[in-house]
Amino acid sequence: MIDGLVSIITPCYNAGRFIAETIESVLGQTWPDWEMIVVDDGSSDTSADIVADYARRDGRIRLIRQRNAGTACARNAAMRTARGRYIALLDADDVWEPEFLERQLAFMKKSDAVCVCSAYRRINERSEEILRPTVPMPVITPADMRVMNRIGCLTGLYDAQKHGKVMLHEELKSIRDDYAYWYDIVKLAGKAYGNPELLARYRVLSGSTTGNKLNLVAKQFAFYRRYLGEGVLTALLNTARWGISGIRKFS
Repeated sequence: MIDGLVSIITPCYNAGRFIAETIESVLGQTWPDWEMIVVDDGSSDTSADIVADYARRDGRIRLIRQRNAGTACARNAAMRTARGRYIALLDADDVWEPEFLERQLAFMKKSDAVCVCSAYRRINERSEEILRPTVPMPVITPADMRVMNRIGCLTGLYDAQKHGKVMLHEELKSIRDDYAYWYDIVKLAGKAYGNPELLARYRVLSGSTTGNKLNLVAKQFAFYRRYLGEGVLTALLNTARWGISGIRKFS
């Protein structure tokens, strides 16, 4: 584990339209001590070739190729090789502002935190800003996380020095695996802190699971029941809360 180094974990599946913009946002960081581990999860487009070209030009970028196995498996493949004290999850179509790492590390130090997140804008497939920005709670507890995921995955930063690496749950089959990951970390840390600064841009895709929340209702309910072990009534209540939050968030 290298002190000061941020390991950026990026699963990539057919993200050829966006992966270059994502990588460029990492290359533009004002904090230079990072490694970006991109796992191509069996893409059938040019994603792997694009990443390989960047990796040839900058040794901080590494490409791992695997057969399609889902985001949790891809993230774990990267996690096993990560060398940094700090872990960040950045999807292959999302974007960081240039000061994301510098500002989040400073915020982490100021808050004496193990885990932090930040506010973020939302963009469409043409990188145009849409909807309202998402601002996190100032303090996020495990109880908050049991209701819904309060951490925007692209903005989360975890200091692995105390508790070590946290692996993702591959049995979730890419459904809510990021939610489970951040829940596990907040449970270990006791709390996370939300930075109100707008430091990232989350891409809302027309065909994505997040962009089509109605198809996720049953899976969200199953997550509460099976992973969090909630009773039927609590799971139903939290699913309703999550659904209402989603309607507000995407309206």
